[in-house]
Amino acid sequence: MELAFILVYAAILGLVAPFLGIDVKRIGSLVPGAIALVFGALAWAILTWVGFKYDEAWIWLIVMLGMPAAVVFGVRRISAKRSA
Repeated sequence: MELAFILVYAAILGLVAPFLGIDVKRIGSLVPGAIALVFGALAWAILTWVGFKYDEAWIWLIVMLGMPAAVVFGVRRISAKRSA
């Protein structure tokens, strides 16, 4: 059930990406959402494996703040690679 929240949040981040100054015409409109989804799922799995509980606020805080940061840094890196 928790991964469904991550999926919806990744979709929202993908929809909001053009309004954050991310050039989706250059990299593709699905890339920001895909980056968010992959980071969110991996972060959730790793934090669960480390021992975080689902009802604690820390796992939610780390994942929900890390996903937009991963989108920004991931898109910048992809754009730089494509420019080079």
